Amino acid sequence: MKPVMKPFRLGKLTNTKKHPLKLTALLYLKEALLAEQYEDCREIVATALEFGALALEVQYLLEDPRRIPRG
Repeated sequence: MKPVMKPFRLGKLTNTKKHPLKLTALLYLKEALLAEQYEDCREIVATALEFGALALEVQYLLEDPRRIPRG
């Protein structure tokens, strides 16, 4: 059995107020994932990383438990 990891708050990890382009790219990624537009995600991830997003921040959005279908 895998141990359950506690979710962390990205606000404590990074400060996005000083990086509006990074924040915008991460928001676009979140919207694309929620809309299931996976073909756009590769480019959005590359842009987010270019604007300073950490791989951990991208991974957090990709593994968002709210996107997992229940049932």
